[in-house]
Amino acid sequence: MNHRFLHTCLVLALLVAGQGFFARTSAQERKIQNKPFIDERRFHYGFCIGVHDQGLKLQNNGYIDPDTGAQWLAENDQQGIGFSVGVLGEWKLSNYLALRLIPTLHFGSKHLKFRELGTGKTESQDMKSTYIALPLDLKVSAPRFNNFRPYVVGGVQPAYDLTSGKHTKVKAKPFNMMLEVGMGCDFYMPFFKFIPELKFCFGLNNVLDKNRSDLIDPTQQIFTQSLDGATVGMFVLTFYFE
Repeated sequence: MNHRFLHTCLVLALLVAGQGFFARTSAQERKIQNKPFIDERRFHYGFCIGVHDQGLKLQNNGYIDPDTGAQWLAENDQQGIGFSVGVLGEWKLSNYLALRLIPTLHFGSKHLKFRELGTGKTESQDMKSTYIALPLDLKVSAPRFNNFRPYVVGGVQPAYDLTSGKHTKVKAKPFNMMLEVGMGCDFYMPFFKFIPELKFCFGLNNVLDKNRSDLIDPTQQIFTQSLDGATVGMFVLTFYFE
């Protein structure tokens, strides 16, 4: 996940720089404001669609099978691009603060690769996920200028994976709690508000299921035994419509 984190930080930095440049060049001229009273409403509603990249941060422990001497290492070897859809409810606390509740479905997968150090043999697993998530975020907005208004956001995202019971070599627990931070910008269109947003989600709890009584072949437990823990990480690009 480190290369994803650095890549996304660069994207966020470019967005901040771009918004600052746009504000400076636009400051010379005031424009007609679209939807001038939309932010006066106490409650806002909308829907969202987006894409995300999900993965697992794995903690290998170097376990060696006492019978075979095999030692397996696991890692994410592909991007886990998925699709997200949800609805938005926003409660205005003040002119610059708002509380947002965003029930969301995340459809995606995490692809793992296992490599045996002695022989170089590899195994893989595609962990499909369908998360029902309920993010609760605090939105801190800058003053509106013309038809745009940048903001930062932070909060927590509890999520439940409906497909966790179908995992094979490595199994994840269904419940996951994530801390999320991000930024976006409100764009005021003639008939609605369009809001692109970038957000990082960091798993707070260990989702690795060490109790693998579901495995018929006991030799398959070597993959779970080789790990001490796993946490979920996500990078989400979302487009809101209010």
